[in-house]
Amino acid sequence: MLTVAKTKSRGQEKSLRPRGFCTIRAVSELRAGCATARSRFLVVAGLRLHLLEWGEAGRPGLLFLHGGSAHAHWFDAVAPAFAGRFHVVSLDQRGHGESEWASPPAYGTEQFAADMLGVLDALGWERAIVVGHSMGGHNAMAFAAWHPGRTRALVIVDSRPAIPEERLGQMHRRGERAPRRHPTIESAVASFRLLPRETVADPALLAHLARAGIVRRDGGWVYRFDPDCNRLRRPVDGWPLLGRIRAPALVLRGELSPILPRDMAERVTGAIEGAELVEIPGAYHHVVLDAPAAFTAAVEEFLPRI
Repeated sequence: MLTVAKTKSRGQEKSLRPRGFCTIRAVSELRAGCATARSRFLVVAGLRLHLLEWGEAGRPGLLFLHGGSAHAHWFDAVAPAFAGRFHVVSLDQRGHGESEWASPPAYGTEQFAADMLGVLDALGWERAIVVGHSMGGHNAMAFAAWHPGRTRALVIVDSRPAIPEERLGQMHRRGERAPRRHPTIESAVASFRLLPRETVADPALLAHLARAGIVRRDGGWVYRFDPDCNRLRRPVDGWPLLGRIRAPALVLRGELSPILPRDMAERVTGAIEGAELVEIPGAYHHVVLDAPAAFTAAVEEFLPRI
């Protein structure tokens, strides 16, 4: 159910109630999403990038970008809903999932945005609707500011324009730790935790993400993620970029998110001309996982207006 709240001076604010996502339904929808997804690799500026795609080529492009330490399967429960109207792609960003690790390490916002541009070119997309969660949202904001002619619309999902120095330091220190190796796939799946940990996501969905995100390497099971993505992360300050975004924009936040407080979400919305704000009650930072049906409904309600 969509509830329209007070309209802001430069945007609109709405609240969308999440609907239930029971385990049986989760398993059914994830199987359907994986069955219809096509796995594909592209080489962009010498780096091999992996993506999942749904829908037919030639339709308008819709690009999903996951958060830090995540992977393209983060959108398995929602991407198929858009396949009837769009050519949908979920990208494993460099150093994540099945995409290649950058050597030497290069994990600045500029590199992530350049990869996005290369993916659009390789797919033959003149413009794309870009949906980014957390780190993916940060990269999407920068891309929309730097490449306004290539951005048809922007959906920012619980993402901040800048990372506080304290949190960035924690990220760098986390990247210095040796990746933990698990003796079995079961122990690796059992160890899977979101960061931040708060979630109401379906356990079946979390188990699916864990299995999709691990690989056997050097005698053990490890997560598909380059630690240097954290150790050498160089995000730009996105606040000065927001005023340069010209695409229609939707800002989504989880009501209970510790990452994007409500006042900051309102600042982001106000800084982007004509942007709308939608809050998902009961959801934490991982909005796509906590409330996939409400997330899908919010995006579907926004897209006809772009």
